[in-house]
Amino acid sequence: MDLKAEIMNDPADYIPPRVWTWDKPNGGKFANTNRPVAGPTHDRELPVGRHPLQLYSMATPNGVKVTILLEELLALGHTGAEYDAWLIRIGEGDQFGSGFVTVNPNSKIPALLDRSAAEPVRVFESGAILLHLAEKFGAFLPTGPGRAECLSWLFWQVGAAPYLGGGFGHFYSYAPTKIEYAIDRFAMEAKRQLDVLDRRLRESRYLAGDDYTIADIAVWPWHGALAQGQLYDAGEFLSVQEYRHVIRWAQEIGRRPAVRRGRMVNRTWGPATDQLPERHDARDFAAVAQP
Repeated sequence: MDLKAEIMNDPADYIPPRVWTWDKPNGGKFANTNRPVAGPTHDRELPVGRHPLQLYSMATPNGVKVTILLEELLALGHTGAEYDAWLIRIGEGDQFGSGFVTVNPNSKIPALLDRSAAEPVRVFESGAILLHLAEKFGAFLPTGPGRAECLSWLFWQVGAAPYLGGGFGHFYSYAPTKIEYAIDRFAMEAKRQLDVLDRRLRESRYLAGDDYTIADIAVWPWHGALAQGQLYDAGEFLSVQEYRHVIRWAQEIGRRPAVRRGRMVNRTWGPATDQLPERHDARDFAAVAQP
């Protein structure tokens, strides 16, 4: 075993080098797709369907946010929210294709191409997509004082997710070496975030008040799943049963038909009845037995 391997196996002895260099075989679940440079790795055009909205995504928590909102908009009768949802397999590097990078230079899902006007508009980052769609259709975004509360929780989620996913989720579930300091640090932050939500939801039905908004849609796939023991298999580890107000809120949202549909789109794992790898028409759901 060489010196570098020995250091990786004993994190307590690790000393950062004077200049960091990229070591490709760094281990971990996503090692084959992580890299310190941007841009495409291969030429691949994106498919385009017949609807005004073209979504390129996968049913991770960030991807689920957008498909839930689209299904909620359609349930309200906004026919302009019809969409094609194309599967981007991030484990296989689809996000580094030239067409996807054109829509999202950050090479992360989800990415939306809004073709409803003469000039197509690209929207990337899940929070930006939620805000774009809510403003476009005038739904799930309050006016007046409630708008500021909604946007505050939306941006809270945007800032909180990296600590939950890239922090706690990575070191607890995906890292090749379990590092006590890292897991303790991010478990503490995950529980602090749940406590922030629990205190808010003790006094309010939804995050922005009495009405269900894009703030709830943004937070639910992350912290709602975590509170119900459905994320990182960490329910017992984080004692999520303590956060009873978050659990009440998460269960209520999870019963919404549009949420159930949105959660299925671009999903390729779990029970077959929960999977709809691509969605091009509302009738596509008929081929999959609803839970």
